[in-house]
Amino acid sequence: MKKLFDFSHIKGDLFGGITAGIVALPLALAFGVSSGLGPSAGLYGSIFVGFLASLFGGTNTQISGPTAPMTAVSMVVIAGIVASFDGDINHALPAILTVFLLAGVFQIGLGVLGLGKYIKYIPYPVVSGFMTAIGIIILLTQISPSLGYYPKEDLAFVSEFKPYAEEVILDNILQEEAGEGILVLEDFKETIRRAKHITEKQVLKESQTLAAKEASGVLGALQVIPRAIRNIKILELLLALSTILIVYGFKRITTKVPSTLVALIVVSGIAIGLGLDYRPIEEIPSGLPMPNFRIFTEFSFGSITPYIFTALTLALLGAIDSLLTSVVADNMTKTKHNPNKELIGQGIGNSVGAMFGGLPGAGATIRTVVNIKAGGKTKISGMVAGLTLLFVLLALGPIASKIPAAVLSGILITVGIGVMDYKGLKAIPYMPKPEVAIMLIVLILSSIWNLVYAVGVGLVIASLMFMKKIGDLTSKESNVQALKETTWKDELDLPDVMKESVFIKHIKGPLFFGSTNDFQQLMKQIPSTANFVIIRMDRMQYIDQSGLFALEDALVDLAAQNKQVLLVGVPEQPRYLLERIDIIPDLVPPEHIFDSFSSCMKWIKENS
Repeated sequence: MKKLFDFSHIKGDLFGGITAGIVALPLALAFGVSSGLGPSAGLYGSIFVGFLASLFGGTNTQISGPTAPMTAVSMVVIAGIVASFDGDINHALPAILTVFLLAGVFQIGLGVLGLGKYIKYIPYPVVSGFMTAIGIIILLTQISPSLGYYPKEDLAFVSEFKPYAEEVILDNILQEEAGEGILVLEDFKETIRRAKHITEKQVLKESQTLAAKEASGVLGALQVIPRAIRNIKILELLLALSTILIVYGFKRITTKVPSTLVALIVVSGIAIGLGLDYRPIEEIPSGLPMPNFRIFTEFSFGSITPYIFTALTLALLGAIDSLLTSVVADNMTKTKHNPNKELIGQGIGNSVGAMFGGLPGAGATIRTVVNIKAGGKTKISGMVAGLTLLFVLLALGPIASKIPAAVLSGILITVGIGVMDYKGLKAIPYMPKPEVAIMLIVLILSSIWNLVYAVGVGLVIASLMFMKKIGDLTSKESNVQALKETTWKDELDLPDVMKESVFIKHIKGPLFFGSTNDFQQLMKQIPSTANFVIIRMDRMQYIDQSGLFALEDALVDLAAQNKQVLLVGVPEQPRYLLERIDIIPDLVPPEHIFDSFSSCMKWIKENS
């Protein structure tokens, strides 16, 4: 019986896990702040996903937690749901966490169904465009915070949205009255009475929600950058720049100590020690994380229905992210991961993490590499990494709450720069044009429209291009040609006198939707002198519904011209379908089906 844990490498696992946990700390805090749920969400995600994905997963040395791609998609989910709850994140939280929980359940389902091995078929141009877009989104959305500018706190900017805020509030009143059966036009006084109870504070809150929504995303970030520059806070900028310089500069000194952690400790220590008037991050709750039962008590299917596809995308993205990291770990440790077990572990981690208010995560490449280089050998290392972050939460939570927000913005800017796929961008001049187009479409749509839909569009386009390419290649191998243009070896002895009355059609390769157009040209090439049409299927491995109906149409037309159709070498799969829709025996009787070309020719000689 295989042991659940291998303690033979405990020293390396402890050191690797503690090191990976320390590396994960600044990123966990930064991703939590970036998502909009606060630093504690990033920590909780790192703790639960890191521990449980290692415990139940299929990659021994994998370190999991919130990653840049998962956080970027989570930002879309959070922003959309918060907006639908009138900007109240507390009321929106159960719906947000339910979507994260659903993503984890989807991942478990992918693993149970054994679909892990198919994740590798996601086209590289789609992944490349998506990753570069993630980098651009993180980079641009962190410019304003690094300058100390927050749109919701800019009263001049917020005041521009007051008319729209009043419109939204009035629309809510009208909807309430409609729900109560009040006819507004007959009793407009009731609407006026309710409107009088609207306070300036309510209008301001709604205006801030609209302002935050307007400033979100790449286009919103670009729109407010001029305002951020005009309202720049030099101290916040200096803290962010110092962080960026240390992150890049310290790597030149040594890579044994994570530069992000050094930047976090040094810059935060100086800011706290000198008593500078900076903006701290949101306070991190002290004590053990507690489950958020409102996920179940306040569950509303209607609130998450629009985000089911997003949850599935989160699940697939986490699966891709994790399994790519698993491949990296395999290459470094000369081991072999279990993809389906890994997906189940990631799904359990994300599901439980969501219940405790954590961000969804995935296998993190950098943290995994750090773990392996520090001596991590077994799943104990990933569990230790999660416990290390739990210790930080319990022992250092109050101190961590004093970290300057600009420091985390600086760290996120370096993450955004690092996550972009420069390899794919450099290859643009040499890549096939269709692949470049897919990458750029995904990149642009992800950046300015919607990350989730952009990936879907990219996959559809990539699939269509692939199917066209395969169809073109198959068509070349399955051209509709007369016997005098091409012959197979066993057809060389066909008497010349029979070449006028016998037409032979070769089907080489699958007859499917991509090759039916050429097949349909068969009718145009059959000479009027042909009395017998031989369709050779010896090399046709597969036929789909499109090919089946194209063949049926051709046979019907041939029957109308009183031409006898003979089938040679019909494989098992095509014959089964031909019999299922009664092509055999209605259009081609069993006696017109032959195992070999010679037996077919013998029949023709006997019946001509």
